[in-house]
Parts: sequence; structure tokens; C-alpha cells
Amino acid sequence: MRSTICRRAPLWAGRLLLGAACLLPAAVWADSACDGSQFQTVLRPQAASAVVEARAHWLDSRLIQWPGQGGAEPAGARYKLYHSAEAALLWQPGRAVVGADAVLDLEPSESALSPELAQRFKFIAGGVRLAVREADLPRLPALLKGQLLLVRETPAGELLAATALQIAGALDDRYAAAEDVADLGASPGKNQTGFKLWAPTAQKVSLCRYASDGGPAIAERAMRLDPASGIWSLTEPGDLSGQYYSYLVDVFVRGVGLVRNRVSDPYSVSLGADSRRSYVADLSAPALKPAGWDATPRPKALKAHTDMVIYELHLRDFSIGDQTVPPARRGKYAAFTESDSAGMKHLRALAAAGLTDVHLLPVFDFATVPETQCVTPQVPSAAPDSEAQQAAVMAVAERDCFNWGYDPFHYGAPEGSYASDAADGARRIVEFRQMVQALHRAGLRVGMDVVYNHTAASGQQQKSVLDRIVPGYYQRLDAAGVVERSTCCDNTATEHRMMAKLMVDTAERWTRHYKIDSFRFDLMAHQPRAAMERLQARVDAAAGRRVQLIGEGWNFGEIANGARFVQASQLSLNGSGIATFSDRGRDAARGGSAGDSGEALLRNTGWLNAEQPTAATADMIRVGLAGSLRDYPLTTWQGQTLPLESIAYGDQPAGYVSQPGEVVNYVDNHDNQTLFDINVFRLPRGTSREDRARVQLLGAALTAFSQGVAYYHAGIDLLRSKSLDRNSYDSGDWFNRLDWSYTDNGFAAGLPPKGDNGADYALLAPLLADPAIKPGPTEIAWMRDAFRDLLRIRASSVLLRLPDAAQIRHRLSFPGSGPQQNPALIAGLLDGRGLAGAGFERLVYLLNTGTTPAQLELPGEQGRPYRLHPVHLAAGAADKRIAAEARFEPASGRFEVPPRSAVVFVVR
Repeated sequence: MRSTICRRAPLWAGRLLLGAACLLPAAVWADSACDGSQFQTVLRPQAASAVVEARAHWLDSRLIQWPGQGGAEPAGARYKLYHSAEAALLWQPGRAVVGADAVLDLEPSESALSPELAQRFKFIAGGVRLAVREADLPRLPALLKGQLLLVRETPAGELLAATALQIAGALDDRYAAAEDVADLGASPGKNQTGFKLWAPTAQKVSLCRYASDGGPAIAERAMRLDPASGIWSLTEPGDLSGQYYSYLVDVFVRGVGLVRNRVSDPYSVSLGADSRRSYVADLSAPALKPAGWDATPRPKALKAHTDMVIYELHLRDFSIGDQTVPPARRGKYAAFTESDSAGMKHLRALAAAGLTDVHLLPVFDFATVPETQCVTPQVPSAAPDSEAQQAAVMAVAERDCFNWGYDPFHYGAPEGSYASDAADGARRIVEFRQMVQALHRAGLRVGMDVVYNHTAASGQQQKSVLDRIVPGYYQRLDAAGVVERSTCCDNTATEHRMMAKLMVDTAERWTRHYKIDSFRFDLMAHQPRAAMERLQARVDAAAGRRVQLIGEGWNFGEIANGARFVQASQLSLNGSGIATFSDRGRDAARGGSAGDSGEALLRNTGWLNAEQPTAATADMIRVGLAGSLRDYPLTTWQGQTLPLESIAYGDQPAGYVSQPGEVVNYVDNHDNQTLFDINVFRLPRGTSREDRARVQLLGAALTAFSQGVAYYHAGIDLLRSKSLDRNSYDSGDWFNRLDWSYTDNGFAAGLPPKGDNGADYALLAPLLADPAIKPGPTEIAWMRDAFRDLLRIRASSVLLRLPDAAQIRHRLSFPGSGPQQNPALIAGLLDGRGLAGAGFERLVYLLNTGTTPAQLELPGEQGRPYRLHPVHLAAGAADKRIAAEARFEPASGRFEVPPRSAVVFVVR
């Protein structure tokens, strides 16, 4: 039952309020404590009627830093730490603190910090450093379990200033032993089942067990605390596999008081409906493995990171509109087991052409989609530029079955809305594995998009898990103790020992137990490089081979420029072997920047859509083609030969990686407008449907021919449109459609959702209403087949995916660059002599974005027996224009390239 929180009148105006200490007796829990809808009960409300900011940081078990506490320090001023196990502290400036059950005198400390602490807490500015006396250190565990107030007071005990404390440093130091514990969560065995939860600040933890997902509790058991690790544990007799459980955690929450939270397990391997209860399972149990699971091998290991060609796919998009999939399996894991479906045939065809990886947008348990009662919007038939479609979609957006899933709930468990029965914890596991097995059998490696930089919620919100178990630890806090939200949502603190452990442990679980082959990390730069390197070692060991890691290395927010740690960012990962997405080639190809709106959407400054691209833009395209390598030398349009790191990209170097395996090349992904849509804005309005497809193929060719990892958004090969939506994360199936029948690319499905696009409706509406823009089945089929030809060309030669920087410097050159260049024509020459896997002695690719044919003379290539690449000459080649119009004249060394074409010549 819930305790009543007393109303308290303010005693003084300002930030600190005070009233009667309305402490109530601890709530008496009935037999239904483990049941019901109430996920939180206040046992004892915090006595003070306002929340003091947490400006002081506990650096380790002994040291406390209070930055910029302010105010003149009178003679004899002293620092004290007040504690109350029952949140009974009362304070007011000029008066003595009351309600404490322990008071510690603190000593000023002048000692230098260790290098580790100095690095971790370098963002704290100035202030005073204090130390707990040696004799008081044994009291630390008890102190951390209750309310703490750090004060500066007069010799007479009158309060001058007060602050709460951020405790992560103390917990990391005091409970470091927890990092080595390998069996957090539920561990069923033949004769017993163990449960372990890290909750060092909890005053009490109990386990609730349930026979089924929806049934009443069958047991409530008190757990025992290990004082060395801060882990609460309990061993129950028997193998409890198939049961469900939750925890009751009694813990102090700043601003609330002493509360009892009923929570799921952060280490859940699976869950019941809507993730309310955790599921007990042994992932090695035969019952949780689909037939042939152990015998189905992973696809052959890649020789190099640069061999990756990735197709980024949202699980629901894949099959929700596929009429060849049984209705009950559409939008589910099980859709991938339909081997004769149109979608699986499409993926197999891509694999045969050279695709290596399918990267799934979040498939871990996320918070947004109702898992058992999601609804389907009834979208009306309306004009291409109507607002009616988006109105219908957004009316139920919070209750529909679609979301990208970038709102983590449980990092190590499969998402329930994709299972055939979200209430059955076993079905999530088995069906996820069936999906992986089906993709592996299709010859495709499986990658996961993971989101460790934030959680869906924090604090005492119902869908907050971590912060309701160890308040103030797992989330990154600002100077005042408020959760940072630079990522969009509630940031996590992977610089803290146990948050990093949760990330590493769950990534290892996906690798070991689900055979995941690679990972894409959302906003990876919000994590420390050191944590990512530990993760790399663990997943490699779990797989018995290299597991490729890629991620977003954007440098922004409270951790920017290494403010709190060495980041896993673009400029900080050199030599790590971990790859980041490069915006160099992307922005040069598309024009503008990812955040463009209003009239900026119409500025056709991209290499793909400019009426005449600039030489500076063409040079940035070459940066991408050279893998954004720091030390690759390029002769620029200004006539200088510079390493790419000396060429400016805004306020950053254009070249930023040490090895090609550390860069991911792309021209579109799930974020922002698709490539087709951005070119709807930027290509001349009269551009034909055929030429729109050709520009799309040129964009795909830039990725295919760039050194590094090739990354494609699913549907780029089908001219995919989201009806100009700039941010389709919650835009439903209607605006995120994929059509494997190759008849509709999604354009002109109505004005996209107003929230992110409404300000630009005046620009969008006439474009959506223009019937000349929307491609038909002919253009879609051409793009589909031409894209597969591109994959075949990339797969045919290691020259297009060289594994190391030295080879790229030695073998790749850009003829036609420099001051006299034609910016619309970009050529790359690759020397294959003496290179195993090259396939060709010479390879020249030419990319012409111009609307007229282009020529390039290479006197050094005179007399060589260049021929079109065999893929261009194959009977089934999609782009017939190349075989008909592309030419090489040996006498002059002159290449001729048709307009808006990507052509490859080779010497065998």
C-alpha cells in the first residue's frame, strides 16, 4: 500500500524549504506486495520540503569534491556530513541541521589525485576537496544507504551552505569486486536457481517469484547482501526455469525519501508481457534452441573489416507489408523463417551479389511499443499532399505497433512486440534465434543496433529500471545532480564501472548465445574508448573470432572533446579497429547537413544534385573514396598535395582514421531524409524518373567504391522514400513502408508527420503532388538490379576494399584531380599488381554526375588493354547505357563516360 506524503509549508523563501517532519511509520506490506499495479511505495517521505542539488562528488571511498561552494568562509568554518537512514534530515540556512542519526567531521585534503581520478573528474571545476577520516571509513557502506547532506557550518553549528552528493565514485571504489562477478541475474541449474542483484545502496531487497507471467506471486524471499561487492543474492531449490520474477528494493531516493520499488532485473534474459516481470531461463537449455541451432554455423568469417557490406533493416519494416508472409508472422521475428517470402528472396539475392551483413535496428527490449495491445491506425485514402494520412498515424502513435526502438528498457533481452506471444518469455528467445538462424542460412551475418548511451526513463518513472535500483548511479548527472539528456533521452554513465559492465556483459550475451556477428553503437562517442575496447575483447572471445564494431562517433554534449573521458569518437578511436560513420563523404554527396530545414532543403550543393558541383565538393568526395585516412595524400583543387588530415572539414580534419577498417561510408540511413527524398528537394524539378534513379545509383556507387566499410539503408536499392519525412522514428508503418513487390517506393503517401515536418509543409506539398517525381515499377526494378551489379563489382576485387592504409596509399590514386579537374567527373585508379585477390592488374572507376557525357585522358594508361568490368558486359547487366556508350581509347588513354553513370574499367 502507498504511504501518504504529508504536505509541508515553506519556512523560508528560496531554494531550501522546511516544514514539519511528517515521517510516517514504515508501510506495512500485505501479502500482495509482489503483485498489483503499484510499482513504487513511499515508506518514509523525505522530511525536507525541497530537494537540495547534488553538487558535490564523492571521488572514491574517502575523497569528496565540492566545486564552487561559494560564499566567504568565516574563521573556524567546518565541513560535516550528515546522515539519516530514514530521510529525516531538516535544514535551514543559519540554523543547525536536525534529524541526523550520524554526523561525520570532514578534513580538507590537499593531496594530489591519482591519474585515474584526475582524468575521471577533470570536469569538476575548483572548490574544496574533503576527506573522510580514516576511523570513519568502515561506516561508509551504511552511510551510502541513506540520506546524506554535506554542509559548511559555523563553529556554532549554523548552516552556511549545503549540498547533496553524487555517489558514483564511492560506489565504484568501494564495490569494485562486483565487476568480476559473472552471474548477475537469474542462474537456473539442475538442483537450484540463484538470483543476484547489484544494489549496494539498498537497505533491503526481496525476490518475488511467479509461476506465470500474469499469475499471483508464489513466494517472497528476503535476499542477503555481500558487503564486499554490494550484491544481494538468494538461492532457491530446484530448477526454476520458466518462472517469472521481480525484485522489491528498499532504497533512499533524493527528493522522495525511503521507497520500495518493485522492479525487473537489469540482467533479464527475457521477460513477460510489456516487460513487467523477468523470466528465468538457461540460454543453453535445449528447449530454448530451434531445431539445428547448434549445428547451424555462423557465415564464414570476413578476412577484413573492410569486407563488410551492410544493409540496415528495421525488423517490422521487413515484413509488415509483405503479402507473401502469413499474417500472424508479419512484423515478427518469425517472418525471417519464411524462406519463400518476397523479403527473404530479396535478401538472398543481395547476399548472392555481395551483401555480407543485415544490421537490425533495435531488437533488444525497448519501452515504446505496447507489446500486447498495440493498435493499427486506419489511414484514409487521400491526396499525395494531404495531411489526413499523418493525422491518422499520429493519432495513435503512442499506442501503435511501430517505433524504431531507440528507447532501451532491458539491454540483454529480446523485444517482446516482435515475438508471437510477448507474454511467453521463452518465445522471445526461440524466435529471435530462429531469425538469426534463417539469416545465417541465407549467407548473411547478423548485426545488432545497440543503444547503451541512454535509457528510456530514469528516476522513479515506471519504465526506469536502473535508477530505481541504484538511484543516482547509472545515469550521467550534470553539476546540479540532474540527469543529462544530450542524447535525446536520459543519458547513461558508461564511465561508471557497473554501467560499463552491463554494456559489456549484455553484448557478450548477444554474441555468445544469439550468434550476433557485429554491432552498431548508437551515439558511441558518449561512451569511453576504454569501455569499448574491453567490450571488443569480450565479444571476440565469445565468438572465437573478430566481431566487428561500428558506431556513431559524433562529438557533442557534456562529454564533448574528452570533457569526462577519452571518448569512442571519430577523432579518438585511431588504432582501435572500431569504426565510426563518416559524415565527410555523406554531406559532400547529399549537400548541406543532416539538420537542414526550410529553404536550406532546396540548396542543391551536393555532388549528386548540384547543377555544377564545386571542386571543393569533389575533393571531399575523394576524401570519402580514400577511406578518410589521415595520411592519404591528395592533390587538391587549389594545387596543394596534402595529407587528408590537413584538409579542413569545418573545424575538424577531413581525414581522421588510421586504417580503412575504422570508417563507415554511407549516403543515407534511418536518420534524416532518405537519399531519394533529399534529392526530391535538390534535383531540378524537371529531372526525369530515370535520371532520379541514376542519381540514386551514383550515390550507392560512392559507398561501394569507397575504401572502408560499406553501409546501406534498406530500400536504397528500391528508391525508398518516406514521403519526405525527416525523422520517421515514430511515423508508423505507413511512412516507413518497404515494398518487396517492387511497385511502390513510398513517395507521395501524404504529408509526413507534422511534429518534425510541419514547418516545411509549404515546400513539401507541391513536390508530393507532382506525379512526374514518383518512380514506377520500371525505375524501381532498374535500380534494384543495378544496385546488385554494384555489389558484384565491389565483391569482385579486394582493390575496392583494401584492408590497410599502406595498401591504399600505394595502390589508389585520383587522376583528374587538382586545379584543372572537372568536378562532375571523379576517377579512381587502383593498381592490382602483386596483390592477392585483386583480380585485375588495373581497375579504374569513373563517376560522372553531370547531365552530359564526360571524358578523361590518362596519358600514362595509353596502350593498356582496358575493358569494361565483366559485370557491365554480362547479359543481365541492368545499365545497358554503359555497354553502349562507355569507351576507352588505348591510343590516347581516353575514357568516355555516359551522363549520370558509374563505370568500371579493368585490365585483367
